[in-house]
Amino acid sequence: MIRLYHNPRCSKSREALKLLQDAGADVEIIDYLKTPPSAEELDRLLTLLQLEPRELMRHKEDEYQALHLDDVTLERRHLIAVMVDHPRLIERPIAVQGEQAVIGRPPERVLTLLGQ
Repeated sequence: MIRLYHNPRCSKSREALKLLQDAGADVEIIDYLKTPPSAEELDRLLTLLQLEPRELMRHKEDEYQALHLDDVTLERRHLIAVMVDHPRLIERPIAVQGEQAVIGRPPERVLTLLGQ
């Protein structure tokens, strides 16, 4: 099963979901704006993606500027907490299968979880 952190209003996220469904994948859809991941879940995602929190953030969102998230002194746990409180900041879509995760940008990247 592939867990897809999905925003149905995002064209890239919808495209990634369609690619997975067309490939016959069993997909668990998580509308992360309605059900944000916990701090522990985000920490695990970051580890699987081999990214630091700021690398998973959408820098053009209003919250990024308003919360001064470009401040290099902010600690990892603070940045993760901000993403939990403001899930719009999280880059999407994120697809996870077992111990592998990818950001679906471009959307075709999600197919790597299927060996394609």
